[in-house]
Amino acid sequence: MSSLYIHIPFCKQACHYCDFHFSTSLKHKGQLVQAICKELSMRKDELPAAVENIYFGGGTPSLLSETDLNLIFKTIYSEYKVVNKPEITLEANPDDLDFDYLKMLSGTKVNRLSIGVQSFFEEDLKLMNRAHNAKEAESSILLAKQFFDNISIDLIYGIPDMCVDRWKANLAKTLELDIPHISSYALTVEPNTALKHFIDKEIIPPVDDDLAKLHFDILVETMQSNNFENYEFSNFGKPGYFSQNNTAYWTGKFYLGIGPSAHSFVNTTRSWNINNNSKYIKAIDAGELPAEREELTTTDRYNEYIMTRLRTKWGVDLKVVETEFGLNYAAYLMEHIQEFQQQGLLALDKDILRVTGEGKFLSDGIASELFMLNLK
Repeated sequence: MSSLYIHIPFCKQACHYCDFHFSTSLKHKGQLVQAICKELSMRKDELPAAVENIYFGGGTPSLLSETDLNLIFKTIYSEYKVVNKPEITLEANPDDLDFDYLKMLSGTKVNRLSIGVQSFFEEDLKLMNRAHNAKEAESSILLAKQFFDNISIDLIYGIPDMCVDRWKANLAKTLELDIPHISSYALTVEPNTALKHFIDKEIIPPVDDDLAKLHFDILVETMQSNNFENYEFSNFGKPGYFSQNNTAYWTGKFYLGIGPSAHSFVNTTRSWNINNNSKYIKAIDAGELPAEREELTTTDRYNEYIMTRLRTKWGVDLKVVETEFGLNYAAYLMEHIQEFQQQGLLALDKDILRVTGEGKFLSDGIASELFMLNLK
């Protein structure tokens, strides 16, 4: 099965921590939607299997109108084979989710919401320059539950000056609202963001890695003790509510990314669109795909398999490494995991390699130590 990702590059305002591609001007939204539909048509033959999930990310997809959404869906369903009951997720900001907008959404093909809450506390939202307030964070979820069963929220931990009690209160509110899926990320300081500027100028305290690790440990313990499974490092779902989009990405399924800056992975090829709205629209209007492509080598594919699977509950299958990449890769992996096994950070069980509870927060760093560099 395959996935479609639609990037909607518009936001009301810029969050201080964000380095994703977006514009705060909606002037060309109509043209952009038309270009997205044209790109969908241009690339209809690239996916080798039926589409089982569609994900609207951004940016802020909840800035799309009913007309915008229906035009995109009409294009998808006329150009692609879609399974009978696909999971169709729309990322949304709490300040967009009033009764009328949610009612409209429930009448479209969207059947899952991912709400960018980030925190239920005013001080955190102001630090991040979010467009919504703490009251809207909660009220949007209560409203959304009137129309949707499958709801996820985003939460950010490791925020400067976020004490343990406030993080625990965020999790308690999440559990109180009975949400079946949580995506939770450590606040990271990206170059060329307002957050980086404020930290450099000592306006905001620096991010504390030890605090983030403490928050993460509390997150895992709290979620797992409340019937959530940590199926991927940043994602927690109740049974039957794992995100199909996330699962497809982390298990190496093919996906097509549509829109400015969107990435795709099909067969052994990765591609990524230009991250400029006007140049994207101009190229698509001319019948050209403004994308760069990269053919993955065996070593590239091995490294990506290690990186993605080590973050998941499914782990790295040594038999897959041997059959997909070769005996040399399997031998290399076995040699390099020994130190991490001795440290209690990796565990091997019937050919499945997983990070331990102690190693989970370090999974990306461990994966990078297992990468192959120059195998001939």
